[in-house]
Amino acid sequence: MKAIVQDAYGPADRLELREIERPVPRADEVLVKIRAAGLGPEVWHLMTGRPLVARAVLGVRRPRNPVRGWDGAGRVAAVGAEVTGFGPGDEVFGNCEGSFAEYACAKAAKLAPKPAGLTFEQAAALPVSGMTALQALSGPARPRPGQQVLVVGASGGVGCYAVQLAALYGAEVTGVCGPGGAAFVRARGAAHVIDHTRGEITDGGHRYDVVVDNAGQRPLSVLRRALAPRGTLVIVGGEGGTALLGGLSRGLRAVLLSPFTGQTLRNLVSVARREDLLTLKGLVESGKLTVPVDRAYPLARTAEAVRHLEEGHPRGKIVITVP
Repeated sequence: MKAIVQDAYGPADRLELREIERPVPRADEVLVKIRAAGLGPEVWHLMTGRPLVARAVLGVRRPRNPVRGWDGAGRVAAVGAEVTGFGPGDEVFGNCEGSFAEYACAKAAKLAPKPAGLTFEQAAALPVSGMTALQALSGPARPRPGQQVLVVGASGGVGCYAVQLAALYGAEVTGVCGPGGAAFVRARGAAHVIDHTRGEITDGGHRYDVVVDNAGQRPLSVLRRALAPRGTLVIVGGEGGTALLGGLSRGLRAVLLSPFTGQTLRNLVSVARREDLLTLKGLVESGKLTVPVDRAYPLARTAEAVRHLEEGHPRGKIVITVP
């Protein structure tokens, strides 16, 4: 089968389209014929092995799984001996490690039936980003009607879902995005938009009940100044920082500080689970959640797609299509 393979950590130039053997599903896995796969910051971290601490899981010297990709959509080709609920031909979406390939194995517990009415490209844009947004706005961060919510990175893969979910919960949403993204963010449900090149989130002294910082680089002190005294901050990912910890250092500081302040400071590490996929499926099928795709690239142009991600500000999720 054809797959995007990477033998060593590094830039997009290290990604190669090769013929490799088709994987065989384990007892609790499903073999998926991939039709499309999502591309987001999580793939960039897998590709570069940054921050370095992540290599304890990904592989110290080189990637343990050389095939890139993290989520996808397609049809079931085969199932493991212990799998129930799925059969060959079923259309599915979810967390499929190694999804930049014609076939990938996925844990059955991390898959769900593809939402009716979505293309495979749209379905591939939903799992990781949608589940992350859903989990970011849960627990103490679940906004109540009328509360003020700030979403940093509102035009990106996670941000575009966070804006929609917060608005669906009845919050008044302010989205932070780059130049030219205002119309896109407003169309997702934001009442207000901040262009980060023209203003800061602390301008005007406005304070928010919930702040979702999606892959940002703002200091924790700035985020806390934008947060209400009893508000909740959720840090999702993050860039910058040291080579060892990267943006994780901000999240760790937030968790350590949280018990000593009236504010609730969270660092989110999202988890793929079927119940969240089913929740997203229901929201999409009821028309309450839309799935924006920024651009779709064929498998052979995956390196180009990664460079587009690195350049800045996709509106929605980038998708890799597989014939």
